[in-house]
Amino acid sequence: MTPVLTTEAFAELGNPQVVYVRPITGAEILASTPAARIHADITLKPDQVLYAVHRADGERLAVMTDRDAAVAAALAHELAPVSVH
Repeated sequence: MTPVLTTEAFAELGNPQVVYVRPITGAEILASTPAARIHADITLKPDQVLYAVHRADGERLAVMTDRDAAVAAALAHELAPVSVH
């Protein structure tokens, strides 16, 4: 049987520098980000696919235009990125 972990318990496992990279749509970003935090020069299409870097607890740290940029940003901040499918 696979154990069920809370978000907090999962975040406490392993190395705190581990982050995950996953695709995210513009619609997801728009739905979860207050309008005041979206820079006026940025235009997101709801079906646009971007790549987000998340901590193990699910907190989104960054959003980039492509997977390579997301991985590079994580590495530049001494984080260990993994992909989520």
